Amino acid sequence: MNPMALMKVMSAKNKFTANHPKFVAFLGTVLKGGIEEGTVIEISVQKPGEEKITSNLKVTQSDLELFNELKDLA
Repeated sequence: MNPMALMKVMSAKNKFTANHPKFVAFLGTVLKGGIEEGTVIEISVQKPGEEKITSNLKVTQSDLELFNELKDLA
């Protein structure tokens, strides 16, 4: 990755962290122990003026393999 692109990504990450410190802390707590097979991840989204929608997934071994491949890319 070129240095300018890396600086741009780091700047965006820092801004996200400043804007959403509780969410970043939450992710840190969740990821500290690692994600294991059988973990259920649930996410909800509520747009202004719309009903909330929720979905979830149970982490499988193939998901963990994908996560590891993505970590190796970073």
